[in-house]
Order: sequence, then structure tokens, then C-alpha cells
Amino acid sequence: MDFSDGFVSKEHRELHRSASESADPLSVSPLQVSPKSPRSPKSPKSPKVQAKHGKGSPLKHDKHACSSKFGSPKKGGSGGKGTWGGLLDMGDDYILDPNDPNYDSSEEYEQTNLKKEIRADFLDYKKKATIIVEEYFATDDITSTANELKEVNMPGYNYYFVKKLVSLAMDRHDKEKEMAAVLLSTLYANIIDPPQVYKGFSKLVDSADDLIVDIPDTVDVLALFIARAVVDDILPPAFLTKKIATLPKDSKGVEVLKRAEKGYLSAPLHAEIVERRWGGSKNKTVEDVKAKINNFLIEYVVSGDKKEACRCIKDLKLPFFHHEVVKRALIMAMERRQAEGRLLDLLKEAAEEGFINSSQISKGFSRMIDLVDDLSLDIPNAKKILQSLISKSASEGWLCASSLKSISPDSPGNRYLEDRVARIFKIKAQSIVQEYFMSGDIFEVSSCLESDNETCSAELNAIFVKRLITLAMDRKNREKEMASVLLSSLCFPPDDVVNGFVMLIESADDTALDNPIVVEDLAMFLARAVVDEVLAPQHLEEIGTQCLGQESIGNKVLQMAKSLLKARLSGERILRCWGGGGGGSNRPGWAVEDVKDKIGKLLEEFESGGDVREACRCIKELGMPFFHHEVVKKALVTIIEKKNKRLWVLLEQCYGSGLITMYQMTKGFGRVAESLDDLALDVPDAEKQFTHYVEQAKDAGWLDSSFSFSR
Repeated sequence: MDFSDGFVSKEHRELHRSASESADPLSVSPLQVSPKSPRSPKSPKSPKVQAKHGKGSPLKHDKHACSSKFGSPKKGGSGGKGTWGGLLDMGDDYILDPNDPNYDSSEEYEQTNLKKEIRADFLDYKKKATIIVEEYFATDDITSTANELKEVNMPGYNYYFVKKLVSLAMDRHDKEKEMAAVLLSTLYANIIDPPQVYKGFSKLVDSADDLIVDIPDTVDVLALFIARAVVDDILPPAFLTKKIATLPKDSKGVEVLKRAEKGYLSAPLHAEIVERRWGGSKNKTVEDVKAKINNFLIEYVVSGDKKEACRCIKDLKLPFFHHEVVKRALIMAMERRQAEGRLLDLLKEAAEEGFINSSQISKGFSRMIDLVDDLSLDIPNAKKILQSLISKSASEGWLCASSLKSISPDSPGNRYLEDRVARIFKIKAQSIVQEYFMSGDIFEVSSCLESDNETCSAELNAIFVKRLITLAMDRKNREKEMASVLLSSLCFPPDDVVNGFVMLIESADDTALDNPIVVEDLAMFLARAVVDEVLAPQHLEEIGTQCLGQESIGNKVLQMAKSLLKARLSGERILRCWGGGGGGSNRPGWAVEDVKDKIGKLLEEFESGGDVREACRCIKELGMPFFHHEVVKKALVTIIEKKNKRLWVLLEQCYGSGLITMYQMTKGFGRVAESLDDLALDVPDAEKQFTHYVEQAKDAGWLDSSFSFSR
């Protein structure tokens, strides 16, 4: 390279030589030396070196370029057309170049893998979040939901949980909307960071245009969720103004935010209105519900608007507590004689339209009969007035008067007589239960109850339930199991069993003095009653209406029972809680396979010439009435395979004596229907035979006429 035209020192020549040796020959242009710069006359010994080198080059001593051949460098000394740029410059469009001598393939592999892992993590989180939300709506268990979300351990994605929770709730009933709002308020700051809540609602507003395709009232519902979040202090009010500035003017998100601000947050008493919009707090007390019932009944008496009153009854969403509506309406009719006709019309309308079912109507009148003596102190002729109301209601056809106990005449001896009967029955009940624990004879208990409670009094049935469980709680697991088996075999009306458990809960404080684990025992008995189908799950809610206060023993029992029933494989665990078996057995309960084996052997023995009564006794001694469908299934399969109808006689006897119920028969036939394909491999005409036996069972009354099956 020629340096003759410029003034370059020996030192500069050395620097250029070393740089030229180490530089890439394809990327470095020849160094050109310009004539002495006119701008630096004072430095003749300091030549102007014009080059394409960027900032940091050993050859660059002046930040200004003099040649017009190349572009000017950027501010800071790097860049410009034809220049190298900064040593560490890397633009937004930077990509790894395999032809680069410094290319490292592992760097590209790590970048690709990192993106894949992030995407996989997010997809995994989305699946888990959806499952958690669906389970929460099914269980209403905030604690479990919080724990599950915490276990996912991806706090950076919690905004998606917020979005998913609200979007799913938007398409459901008010109950789920209220549940979603309560959950967000509970998880805020503890499990979900405030920025994640903010981001979640921001995403919801952004997706309003998409949500409205499936949810027509998106604008109103989402606006209400945002207003509720502001009222609950989990979203700052500034969210509305900040977010609206980022949205297109014609987007649905703008409508949502305007509706939230002007429609909800600007209204007087907006906090109370927003909180009560979906039915108020989930944790409303019985007293709150009673006050609500009283208010809309008073309003109805004034306005006479039956449609509005029926809507209020429906909006309670407490069908198991409608007896309170009946009771309060009757009390109001007795106190305000001029409103009697209007109130009876409302009850008639509610009964005929199905807002209040016949059971709740009867229960409401029954409660009035129990209260009438106390009401007589404030309302003259209370008994006469109530009798008149019962007669009018029965004549109009919406009350079954035969299901009610008679109103006792005004005699001071009647109440004493009722108390005396109850006291005598308690003594007899204790004796019956103690004898049962020794003998295990369920039929003997049934016959004793028939003779001592000839009228099938609901009050005496409830007393027996209480006495049975109270005595069992003070004994070992064997007696507890026997008590549960007896309760499922007696077939008491569910309302009587409910009243028995209510009496147990009311006396739990006294029981706790002798039995420190009364809460655990009562919860297990209650859960077992549900598993054994003695009670339906909704009966737990009815019992809950009698449990006032979050810290009451009754509430603790109820919550524990619900937790037991929600657990995985709860049915099997609860059935085995006291060792299974029962029925007088002193050993731990059998495994399911042991029970199946025992059933198989007793059927074989009967088939080969055994006695019907002996076979029935063996089935009874299993002490597992909830598993009798296995007897039905095995007997039917044997009948079809061997074409031996002897076992049909056994089923006939079991059903006729009440040992196997219609429910267990139906379940057994249903299980055989499910296994017909496998059975047909060994017995080609299995389906034809089974169809014949189904029709025969329907004729005998074992199965409901609606029973059907398909392969």
C-alpha cells in the first residue's frame, strides 16, 4: 500500500501492518491516506487518516471523515454508509450467520430450545389453569383452588388464570360469577401478584370483540366484573382511563370501560349495588336470607305483584329453604287478616308454577303447627286461624293436608302427653340399639320399631337416628359400622334422618364433653349417609341452614363432611372408614375382591341345592347393602351362562323381603348390560336372554318401566 502521498510516521506504519495481517482480507478495504487536512494547519505532524474503520479502530484518531466517497459516521463515531459500525453493535434484525467465522451452532440451538420451552410451559399452564377453574366451579373450595394454583408455580402466567376465570364465569350463572369475584379477591396479592391481575383484566378488555361472538352481553358482564374488581380494591380506578387510551375508538373494549365507569362506578351507593348484583356475598347467613324473605313479602302485600314476588323466590336460589317463605307468609297472613287472600294466592301461584315444591309447602305448614302454641300468646285464636288456612289451601289443591299432623286442641295435658311418649320411646330406642350391637339382627330392629312406633312418627324416627349414632360414637369402629349399615337398611324418610342429624348437631357441645372427636365422628356418619344414599347431597345444605355461625360445631361438621365427599375415591374410602363389613363381624372389613369371592361362593352353594333362607341370611350378613348390585350381576350372568333359573328364585325372594332394593336391582341389571359384548363371546344368545329377563323384571316390579339398554 502506498503511503507516499501522506504524512505517516513510522509508528503508524507499524500499526497498519499489524492490523492488515490480522484483518479479514474480504472485509477490509485498502487504507487510503488523504493529503494534509486544511482544517488542521497546526498539526503538520499529525496526519489525517481516512478509513472505513469504526469506533475503537487502532487506526482512527479523528472522529470526522474528510472523504466524500463514504458516508458520514453516526453520532458516537460508529456506523454510516460503508463503515464497520460499533464493536458491540447488534441491530434488531440481527440473526446468526452460519458463514460467520465466529458462528457458534450451540448458540442457535439454545435460542430455539429456549423458545420451545417457554411455549411448552405456557401451553401446560393453560391446561392446568382451565382444569383448576372448572374444578373450582364444581367444588366451590377456595382453599383447594389456591393450593393448586400455588403448586403450578408459574406466577408469571397468572394473568391467564385471571382471564380464564372471568371469561368462563361470564358464560355461566350469577352463582359462578360471584364465585369468580370472591376467588380473585381472595387470591389477590397472596397468590396472584397485582400486576398479573392488572394484565389479566387488560387482556380481557382487548379480547372483548372476540368474546361478544359467544357471549352477547359481554359489554355489560365484563364491565360489571371490572367495576367489582375496582370495588374490591384489586384493580386501581386509573385502569379505566389508562386502558381506554390504548384502544381503537370503535372497539368493544371502549364500550366495556365506559359502561363500567358511567353505568356502575358513578352511581350513588355503587359499591353496595355492585357487590349485591350477583346475589351478594356467598357467605350470606340464614338471618340475611330470612330478612330478604320478609322484605319481599311486605313489598308484595303492598304492591300485589305476584310475578315480581315469584321472581324474588326464584332468585333466592335456596330451594331447600323455601319452607321459610311458606312459614313467614302464613305468619303474616295470621297477623294481617286483610292480606290473607293475597298471601295465599302467592303461595298457590308459587306451588303451581313449581317455584316451591310440595315437600317445602308441607314442611312450612308443619313448622307452623309446631309454632302455633307460641303464636297463640300474640295472636288470639291462632289455632283456629291456622286450621282455616290449612282447609282453604287443601281445598284449592296445592296442599296435601293428610301429610300434616293434626293441630292439638287447647289442652294443657297434650304437650305433657307428647313429651311423655318421647321419653318412653328414648328408653326403648336405647334398649333396641344395645341389643342390635350384640346380635346384629337388622330384621329384629325393624320389627321392634314397627311395634313401638306404629304411627311411623317423624319425630320418633328422628329420635331413634340420634340415639343410634350417639351410642355408636361412644363405642368402637365395629359398632359405628353396624350403625351405618342399620341406618341404610331401615329406609327412614330422608327428612326424618335430616332432623335426626340436626338434633345430633344441636347437642354436639354436650357430647364433646365426653367425646373430644365428636366433629370427626359426626362428619363421617353424615358423609357415610350420603354415600349409602340414605341422604342426598342437597340434604347437607338443608342441615346447613340450621347451623348458625362460621365457628359453630354444626358448621365444622358440615364442612368436614363436604371435604370427605369431595376427596378422590371418596366413596370407597368412606365405605371402608370403619373397616367395612359391620353386620356383627368383629374383624376388619373385607376388601372388595373378598366380598365378590364370598358372593360367588354363596351363589354357587345355593345353585347346587342350597336353602333360600340360608342364602338370604348370608347376603344380609355381608352387611353391605350398598354392594348388593354385585349379587344381582353375578346371579344374572350365571343364569344366562348356565340357563339355570334357580338363582332367579333367589333374586325374587331378596326383592320381596326388601333385602335388595329397586335401586340395587337397577344398578345390577345396568352392569350386566354394559358387559353384554364380552358375555356374547361365550353365550351367543346372551342379548336375547338378557332382554327377556329385563322384561320379566319389569313385570315383577324390580325395574322401572323406563329402564332400557343398548349395546
